[in-house]
Amino acid sequence: MSSNAAYEHVLEVKQLKTYFPVRKGLLQQVSGYVKAVDDVSFQVRKGESFGIVGESGCGKSTTGRSLLRLMEPTGGQVYFEGEEVTAFSAARMREVRRDMQMIFQDPFASLNPRHRVRKILEEPLIVHGVGDAKERRERVEQVMETVGLSPWQLERFPHQFSGGQRQRIAIARALMLQPKLIVADEPVSALDVSIQSQILNLMQDLRDQFQLTYVFIAHDLSVVKHFCDRVAVMYLGRIVEIGDKHSLYREPKHPYTQALLSAVPNPDPNAVKERIILQGEVPSPSNAPQGCVFHTRCPLAMERCRTERPQLQRISGEHEAACHLYP
Repeated sequence: MSSNAAYEHVLEVKQLKTYFPVRKGLLQQVSGYVKAVDDVSFQVRKGESFGIVGESGCGKSTTGRSLLRLMEPTGGQVYFEGEEVTAFSAARMREVRRDMQMIFQDPFASLNPRHRVRKILEEPLIVHGVGDAKERRERVEQVMETVGLSPWQLERFPHQFSGGQRQRIAIARALMLQPKLIVADEPVSALDVSIQSQILNLMQDLRDQFQLTYVFIAHDLSVVKHFCDRVAVMYLGRIVEIGDKHSLYREPKHPYTQALLSAVPNPDPNAVKERIILQGEVPSPSNAPQGCVFHTRCPLAMERCRTERPQLQRISGEHEAACHLYP
């Protein structure tokens, strides 16, 4: 891979797979696999906010964790600045995690309740051997102010903060090592709606200030539209549509994306919007349908959809969809 390509695409994901074995019987023999992430490919440019959306259980969080090898992928490749992360040793991966950080959904569960905030924020610096005690203290106080909190609050424990403040602390921890890429796994879904916009605005300001690149995972399409530049829609472990947010929201091509967007409330009370109601349940990822994974619920399914798996193909510009409606 050329240096130019490595520079343009901070992250490149090729045919990523993460499967979990299903064990049955007394001997716990493997009877099948849950295909949480199945053949996912995308690229993320430097300085971009790339959204991954879909229903609960579609594999988006597993995708995010697999990118950082917090869960080991079953197959495929992940390239970070041109280097294959999936081929790194544990020691090399530990070094690279300075540049790749994660913000988790539940800020209370992700912060150690027994440690004061100062220790929580200083820990990444100690682990990676950054600075002496004085430099670490200054860095912790500086980042605390950057996320809108006061240095005097550093001696508190996580339970002494509100949910929004705890998420600011989680963001501060992700910033401590000055990363290039942050994977944000539903970072605002556990917060009140009134607090969500504050956290999203903070994350946007930090992106501009520190030239960050985000992979932003969410199920709320309106949040993703506000925050992201490009969006990938996942269903049952696969990406079914991907494109810049304007073309994807204005003209969704895949029937699943159309159904998702039809459920987003319109702020205009006079707007007439047809609601697409999907029939049936989401199939189990341990027994995914043959052909197109969406054909069991798709109102436009054809015979071909039941047997032949559609691949992502370009519709226009950067807009791609995995659907047989677009030959």
